[in-house]
Amino acid sequence: MKLIAMSLLLTLTFAAVALAGNVYGTITENGKAIAGGTKIEITCGANKYNTDTDANGGFKVFVKDQGKCDLKLTYQGQTPSFEINSFEGSVQYDLVLEKKGAQYSLKRK
Repeated sequence: MKLIAMSLLLTLTFAAVALAGNVYGTITENGKAIAGGTKIEITCGANKYNTDTDANGGFKVFVKDQGKCDLKLTYQGQTPSFEINSFEGSVQYDLVLEKKGAQYSLKRK
């Protein structure tokens, strides 16, 4: 009985992982990487996934959900956002942070 329960648990675990993927990329401002440790939050429905940028402005986060999500960056007291799509496999988003007036925005490179 333990063997059946363990097999079922492993099957369900790997099935959940198979439906998810990594979201990764870089964020730059004026052609240079933004500071390491900058907070990123990806929201897909009610689920939130958090990560920080590395020293090269890179990020990588494992997102269990598929479909439209919102990537939000916390930068200099603002939270510019960008709509992304999460897929079964990995997806790359290289983003550019732009300042128009006093407001920051994100766009795809």
